[in-house]
Parts: sequence; C-alpha cells; structure tokens
Amino acid sequence: MTQPIYSPGLEGIIAGPTGLCLVEQTGLWYRGYGIEELAGHARFEEVVHLLYYGELPTRPQLDRLRADLDRYRELPGPIVDTLKLIPKDVPMMDVLRTAISMAGHFSPVKGESIDDWRQEAIRLLSVAAAILGARYRLIKGKDPVPPREGLSHAGQILWLFEGRQPDPLAEQLINLTLILYAEHEYNASTYTARVIASTLSDMTSAVVGAIGALKGPLHGGANEQSMQLMRRFGSAEEAEQWTLRAIRNKEKVVGFGHRVYKQGDHRAWILEEKMKQLAHQKGETRLVAVYDAIKNTMRREKNIFCNVDFPCGLVYYLLGLPLDVYTPLFVCSRVSGWCAHIMEQHFDNRIIRPLSEYTGPPKRPWVPLEKR
Repeated sequence: MTQPIYSPGLEGIIAGPTGLCLVEQTGLWYRGYGIEELAGHARFEEVVHLLYYGELPTRPQLDRLRADLDRYRELPGPIVDTLKLIPKDVPMMDVLRTAISMAGHFSPVKGESIDDWRQEAIRLLSVAAAILGARYRLIKGKDPVPPREGLSHAGQILWLFEGRQPDPLAEQLINLTLILYAEHEYNASTYTARVIASTLSDMTSAVVGAIGALKGPLHGGANEQSMQLMRRFGSAEEAEQWTLRAIRNKEKVVGFGHRVYKQGDHRAWILEEKMKQLAHQKGETRLVAVYDAIKNTMRREKNIFCNVDFPCGLVYYLLGLPLDVYTPLFVCSRVSGWCAHIMEQHFDNRIIRPLSEYTGPPKRPWVPLEKR
C-alpha cells in the first residue's frame, strides 16, 4: 500500500482539478486567456461571463449579464436596517460576512439548474458591492444611494460610495483591480468555498465561508497593511533603512512573497504601471519613492518580489478610499472566482475529505474514575 503524502499546509499537493485558472511562474490565465490581455482589453463583466459561462460574451450576452447585475443591486430594506444597527467600529469584512449571509434569505433564485446557480452567482456579485456601498455611506452619516442602472460594475461601486458620476480614471482603475483579483486557483478562501460546496451546501454559505478565510491576515488584508506600511515613512531613504532592518531582524514585509510566484507576480507589474500614471497625474512623488525604495531593497537584498497587493494598496489610497474598504473591494471582485469554483465543484462533485496524520498519545486502555 502506498504511504499517503503529508505536506504541511498542503504545499505542493494537487487538491483537485479546475478548468478556471492556471497559475504558473510564467503567468496567469483565466480559462486560457492571459491576464495581460484581459487587463489590457476586458471589462470586468466580460471576465465574469468568462468565469461563469466558459467563454467571453458576445454583445447581447454582455448586455444581458449587465442587466442581470442591475436587477439584483437594490438591497432589501431589512438588510439596510441591519447595516445601521452594526456598530460603526466593526471592521468592514465582518459587516460583509454578516450582511451577505443575511442577504441569502432574500434571494429570489430558487432553482437548482446550472443557469439558476449562475443567476445566484450574479446576484451575490451585485449584493456584495451594494452592501459595501451602503455601509460606506452609513458610516459617514449619509443615506445609501439607490443604484444607477447602466453603469459598469466598477462604476457602480464608485457611484454607491459617492452618489455622483464616477471619475473615468477611477472607474478604469477599479475595473483593472477587479480583473486582477477575480480568480487565483486553489488559494485559501477559494478552497474553503470548494470544501463547503462539496457538502452540497448552498452558494451563500460557501461565499460566507470564503469571506471568513479571506479575513485572516495570512491570506487577505495585505493591500491595507501595505498602505499602512508606506504611510509610516517620510522619505525613500527612511523606507530603505527600515526595510534593511526588517530583513536583518527576519521580519515579514507585507505585500512581498507568494506561495506560487517566486520570480514576481505578473498582476503586480500590470498594476504598478497604472499606479505610477495615477500618481503622476496627482503629483504624488513621495509615496511612489517610498514604494520603489521598499520594492527595490527587497529585490536587491533578498530577491523577493512584491505581489499584487503592494501596488493595489497605493492605487486605492491615491483614489481617496479609506483603508477599511480595501479588502472588501477584493471581495467584490473575488466573489466571481469563488462562485465559479463553487459551481465547478457542485456540478462535478466528490466531497472533500482528506486524511490526517495522528500525533496524539498511543492507544491505551480505559482507567476507571476511582483509579485515576
């Protein structure tokens, strides 16, 4: 009998098949399309259609998907009332977890066909953005604004935040980050969603579980933490000296390193170019110099590259977004990948039940209470 393989954290273990995403040292592909091409040409909604239906949409298919997204954007009153009751200091990820779970009670999608599951996936994508926008405004003492029909998903997010016509550059950059974050194979939150789906649980439960996994600082939140780090330094020189000390002290530098990518995250390179264009337009040179100092020092001293969260944090900061929405914006993208994996698991299912390696005491006999 072959001895089962044990690998801590399942590193290097193939946990299952997927036709959704390929992650390699040389690149990232969604259903065969390179991330560079998608980032350079696609609308996020086209990527959603690709993940949910297997192909890029025709114009009528894209219009239908966007109409479906619009159809589900209005939050039921009880969800808005609940958002008002949650204390203002509760982290936005906790709010999303609770409100998306509650939103599952109001879903009009009841069937079990693949098309019904796609509709539920579209609804969850809309609901996540609507919850984030409503909560964002409530914290600022403003009433949520009703969604505006016809906007892109990226534009709708900005509209729900500010209640005004989205700035074209901001909409373009949100669209780009949504595409880059949409899918990334068997990461911790996606695998969590697949484990839940493998029990034949519902899609909302699987997405809520994925949010719980993403909330953990070893998986999500690096875009927020990266920006917190960059804001600490007044100059590139100060940032470089701190990074050198962190390396000497074997401290983790957030936004750097990746379980798969050892020669650099292709998404980071794509986003960095746009981030620097945005910074130039806004006249922000100090933070870019700090960004480069940390990145270049890590590359020179440790040959460790930044991942997509490092430039993304700065993009969101330059767009004027508060730190607490950075990881929830990741959710507003990754819901698409999670739901695609949930459907893939559900419709070609075997319950996920790995073995464990027992490390407890050896087998031993029962001892009566009076003899212990």
